[in-house]
Amino acid sequence: MVVTAGEKQDRPRGGNWSRRGMLSGLLGAPVLLVAACSGGGGGKDGSGGSAAGSEPAASGASGSPSTSPRASVAQITVTPADGATAAPFTQPVTVTVLDGTLTSVTVTDGTGKRIAGQLAADGASWTSTAKLSSGSTYTVAASAVDKDKRPADANASFSTASPANTFVGYFTPEDGSTVGVGMPVSINFNKAITDRKAVQQAITVVADPPVEIVGHWFDSTRLDFRPEQYWAKGTRVTLKLRLKDVAGAKGVYGTQSKDVTFTVGRSQVSTADLRADTLTVRTDGQVTATYPVIGGAPEHRTWGGKLVISEKYQQTRMNSSTVGLGSEYDIPDVPHAQRLTTSGTFIHGNYWSPASQFGNDNTSHGCIALQDVQGGNDPTTSAAKFYASSMVGDVVEVVNSGDRTVNPGNGLNGWNMAWADWVAGSAV
Repeated sequence: MVVTAGEKQDRPRGGNWSRRGMLSGLLGAPVLLVAACSGGGGGKDGSGGSAAGSEPAASGASGSPSTSPRASVAQITVTPADGATAAPFTQPVTVTVLDGTLTSVTVTDGTGKRIAGQLAADGASWTSTAKLSSGSTYTVAASAVDKDKRPADANASFSTASPANTFVGYFTPEDGSTVGVGMPVSINFNKAITDRKAVQQAITVVADPPVEIVGHWFDSTRLDFRPEQYWAKGTRVTLKLRLKDVAGAKGVYGTQSKDVTFTVGRSQVSTADLRADTLTVRTDGQVTATYPVIGGAPEHRTWGGKLVISEKYQQTRMNSSTVGLGSEYDIPDVPHAQRLTTSGTFIHGNYWSPASQFGNDNTSHGCIALQDVQGGNDPTTSAAKFYASSMVGDVVEVVNSGDRTVNPGNGLNGWNMAWADWVAGSAV
C-alpha cells in the first residue's frame, strides 16, 4: 500500500510533474512539493499490518536544493493488513503509530457504518471496541502527526473470514403468526451449545404489554422462553435473535440476526376431565362448548397436566410402530388431529369407535378422541367443531387421567414446571 503525507495541495495546472516531487510552475517560477511514500508491508491472510511512513524531501529543479519542509516521520501501521482477505473477525482492528501521535482513526463497514473504538491515552494506538462481522469488508482511514506537527496518513481495506463451522436456531412460532395463550418461544439448535450464557445473552424476547420473560434450557440444543403465567390475550411478542458470530461452542459460530414477531389471540383453555370423559372449552373465560371424549385406557393412560397444541392436521396417519407400540394400529386417515406432545399424544377425531363410548369409556392408546366421521367432512361433529375453534398455542389441561404429569420438555409443555425451577434453568 502506498500512503502519501502532505499531498493535500492541488497540482499546478502547468509544468512537468516529477515522481520525486519536482515541478516547473507557471511563468517559469519553480514550485516544490514533497511526497512521503509508504514503508513496510502486510500479507493477505490478515496476520500482518500495513504501514505508512515518510522519505526525505526531494531536490528542487535544476539542481537547486529544495526549501520545502521535510515530510512527517510518523509511521502508521494498520492491523489487519491492507488487502487481507481472511482476517479473523474475533480480533479487533488496531492502528498504531511510531514516532508520532494519532489524530484521527475511522473504520467503516461495507454499508458505511462506523465501528467504535478507543484511542490510547498517549495517542500511540487505537483499538476497535465493537465486534466485527464475519464475511465482511472494512475500510480504515488514519491520520497522525509527528513531534513537529507534520501530518501523515494511512488507508487500508480488508475482509474478514467466514466461519467454517456454524449453528442455527430453529424457532417457533413463525413470524407474523397468531397463537394461543400457552405458546412459548421455543428454539432448537442444530448443534450442541456449550456456552449457553453467550447464546442466551444474544437472544431477547420482549412483550407488549410488558411482562417478565425468562429462558430455560431443557438440554444443550433446546432453549424456551415464557412468562410465569399464560400470555394475556392480545399481547405482541418479539423474538430478537442476534446470534451472528456468537460462539455457541469452541469454533462454532451463529449465523442469524433477525426479529420475529407474533401476536397472542383470544384466550382459549380447555379442560379434559378423563374421569367424567368430557372436554370443556373456555374462551376468554367463558364456557363455549362441552364435548364427550374418550381418554387413554388403563394400560395406556393419557398424560396429565397442561398440554399445548403444537401442530394441527386436517388429516394424518397414525401408526403404533412410531410410538413403540408394535403393530397394534395403523390408521391412515385420522381426521382433525392436533398434537399435544412430541412423543405422540394428540387430541383428534375418531370415526372407528362406537358412539356409545364417547363420554363413557377410556379405550385409547393415550390420545384424547372426539367423535368424527371418516374423511372429516362433517362440520357438525365434535371433533370438527373443536378443531375449527382451536389454534396452535391453545392449552388443553388434562385432569383425572390416572397418569403422571407430562414431562415439561415433551412438547411445548413447560407450563408444568414450577416458576422457580423454570428460572433455575436460565443461563443468565
